[in-house]
This record gives sequence, structure tokens and C-alpha cells, in this order.
Amino acid sequence: MEMQVPARSGRDASVLNHRRLCKIASSPHAYVRGSTARFYELIAGMPAGALPEGPPVWICGDAHLGNLGAVAAPDGRIDIQIRDLDQTVVANPAFDLVRLALSLVTAALNATLPGIVTARMMDAMADGYADGIADPEGAERDLDPSEIVVTTKRRALGRRWRHLSRERLKGKAARLPRGSRFFDLDAEELDAVAALIRDPEVRRLVLALGGAATDAEIRLLDAAYWIKGCSSLGRLRYAGLVEVLGGDRPQLALLDVKEAVPHLAPAAAGIAVPDDHAERVVAGARALSPNLGDRMVAGHIRGTPVTVRELMPQDLKIDAEQFSRGEAVRVSRHLAAILGRAHGRQMGEADRRTWIDAVRTPGPGPDAPGWLWSAVTDLMGAHQRGYLEHCHRIAREEREAA
Repeated sequence: MEMQVPARSGRDASVLNHRRLCKIASSPHAYVRGSTARFYELIAGMPAGALPEGPPVWICGDAHLGNLGAVAAPDGRIDIQIRDLDQTVVANPAFDLVRLALSLVTAALNATLPGIVTARMMDAMADGYADGIADPEGAERDLDPSEIVVTTKRRALGRRWRHLSRERLKGKAARLPRGSRFFDLDAEELDAVAALIRDPEVRRLVLALGGAATDAEIRLLDAAYWIKGCSSLGRLRYAGLVEVLGGDRPQLALLDVKEAVPHLAPAAAGIAVPDDHAERVVAGARALSPNLGDRMVAGHIRGTPVTVRELMPQDLKIDAEQFSRGEAVRVSRHLAAILGRAHGRQMGEADRRTWIDAVRTPGPGPDAPGWLWSAVTDLMGAHQRGYLEHCHRIAREEREAA
């Protein structure tokens, strides 16, 4: 669903679109992250049988490196899970594995690691993912853990509200700081956000996460249009600062209200998913990333489906733009195991065994690559070309504008 952004300073649709295009042009890895539609166009153009057909399960749909990280559960537990489910749908799990492998390999090339490390990374991904499928409740126990993943979780454990406040509120107690990221709402927008906060499901979410009494009062202190991320630029996205009253002292909550968009991955045939995009995102989140799914509800703002989640200070993405040779292999295996667990939890024992065999299928000869290597290397070439063409177009437009 396209959302027309009101044309005000910093929020003009053309300005946001240009900002998004420039952000994608910042590196090959940023281009891979920001070109999900192109990824699925290329997948659709692959020969029949290029990817194995796994059991239909909820997939992330956009399982790149930046979409995995530390996610806090409502009870305070922290796990490494999928952080963004905008593109979730019931589909072939191979899409997620290929997308994650493409992202990791691109990051490795950004880090100027040699090709032999890339080959080891993909072998490690196939093994780690299969281990996650086989043992979805404990696959990470026997891993040689990635220092990047372990450090991310350790950092998340030490974070409190003051850290989130310093990052998002810039020291302000009752107002979102206006500037390059937060912009004023018009009266109708503000009324719509206030009405959403009064929705019983949103109220239940806020009170449950804050541990407040069910009869506590919640009050919207401030709301703003939020420029955040890459794929969401130009779409409806609001931040809401909410105060919870009724305890020993008032508590603050920061809500992320995000437009729910159509999925790009081809859905599995014959399996029903919610028609409402927000309800689909919440259903996928609960299947793939329980910590996040339990902190999300679906709603609407002036007819547009939106997801609402409370931001937690412990939510951290994995920052792995640069890594060593050994760490590249370890992080690939570790993240693939986490993805495998998310998929494997949804499969029966027979389906898990069949899918593991398909994932680990070698090439037709001793020197022939397996399907994952073939798919990712083909996609790498197309994305590298696409990235250079994208940058050339941006440079030409800027030259003409000047």
C-alpha cells in the first residue's frame, strides 16, 4: 500500500525517496539490504529447480544481516532472533537462507575478505542452518559461538531505559526531539495516533510490558512522524511517547507505529494467511520471533494497516560490517542456526529430516557447487551490477540538478 506523505519540510515524498536512494547507494551491502523487490525479481527469473522447495512455513522474507539481532521478551529475557518481519509470509524457507547468505557474503566482500573465506562461510551456513532445523530448541549449544553475536547479546543485557532515552529522546523528558528524524504531525494525524493509543489491544500491550496494573492510566505525551530505516522511508511511520500512570512513579514507553506493506516473496499455494497486512506481520512474528511477536499488535490509522510495538532498550541489531576471516565463518554458522531454529520450530519431524537432506545436498560432481553456492553467486553478480547502475543513476541526477 502506497502512503502519500504530506509535503512539509523534511517529509516531502520526493525528498524522502531521494534520501532512500542515496542511503541504498552508500555501499554494496546497503544496496542488498534496500533492494528486496529486486531480489525476488531475480529469484523469479531463476531456472526451475534452482532452489529446493522446502516445507511451507512462515519466513522472514527479508532475512538480511541487519534484520537479526538481540530482541527482548516481555519477561526481560533476551535472545538473538529476527528483528523485522515486514515481509513475512508462509513460503519456501529457501528464500530466507539465500537472502541471509547473500547479505553475509556481500558484507564479507565489503570487508575485503578473500573468496576462499566466502566459500567456507556458505558451507558453514548450510551446516548451521541444518543444525538449527534439526534441534530448534537448542541448536546453538554446540556452536563455536560468534564473538559478534555474543557481544551483541552482552551489550543488550546491560542496557536500560536511559540508554534508549539518550539515543531517541536526546535528553528530553516529555517530547520527541524535532529535527532530522522527528517531524510535527498535523491535527488529523495527531488525533489518529491518539485514537490508536486508546485501542484496547494497544493499551493492553503497553500495560503488560510496563508491568503496570490493568486499570492504570496511559497518556500520549507526544507523537511525531519518524524517518527511520530504509525500506520504510516515504511510508507511514510514527513514534509515540506514552506515559503510564498509577504506579509508584510514572513510566514512559516509546511506541513504533509502522505501516504494514504487502509481502514480496511468493506465498505458498493453498495456505491461508491474513489478508490484513498488519495481522499477517504479527502472525509471522509470533511464529518466527516470539520475543518480538509477543510485543506487537495490529491496528489501523485512517484505514492504513499498521503494526504497533513498544521499543525496548535491549533491542539491538548485529553490527557486523567488518569482521575477520575466522569470525566471518563463525557468525555465518551462528546466524544460520538461529534462522534454522525459527523455521524448524514450525516443522514436524519428517519435514525437518527431508528439508535437512535438501539443504545439505552437494553438487552433481566433486567440483560442482551445491545449490546454495550457485544461487548466491548468481545473485551476487546481478546485485553488483545493479548497485553500480544505481550509483551511476544517482550521480547523473545530482549532476543534472546541480
